[in-house]
Amino acid sequence: MLRQFAEFVSVLSCSLFAGASFYINLVEHPARMECGVEVAASEFSPSYRRATVMQATWAAVGLVSSIAAWLAGATFWWLVAGALLGSVIPFTLFVMLPTNKLLLSPTLDKQSGEAERLLARCGRLPAVRSVLTGLALLFLCLAIFKKPL
Repeated sequence: MLRQFAEFVSVLSCSLFAGASFYINLVEHPARMECGVEVAASEFSPSYRRATVMQATWAAVGLVSSIAAWLAGATFWWLVAGALLGSVIPFTLFVMLPTNKLLLSPTLDKQSGEAERLLARCGRLPAVRSVLTGLALLFLCLAIFKKPL
């Protein structure tokens, strides 16, 4: 029972994170940029504030539940998927956060070339998280649907 619950939570968390990540890359950020640099820089703050809590929670819960599923007897692929999903946490903290902090700075001129450069970088970096969570979801699907030998 514990294993099935952990597997369910892992798949749910990974799916939600992956979906949000792909949405940000394919829809939200391009739409933000179509509005112009000043509007995009202004909209970034409330969007970032909401997405941060949501995605950090899903990544952490997905990591922990994948490890719990593996410890409860699930295959090694659950651990691999959890590690891939969990890897978005240090990537976000050490690679994405410095750019995000600059975009959130009250001293940033939202009409400047610097704001445009930061927004462009901010548009590319989440693609790494989409790849990582997409791979994690793939491994979870393999773990669920692969027939035992």
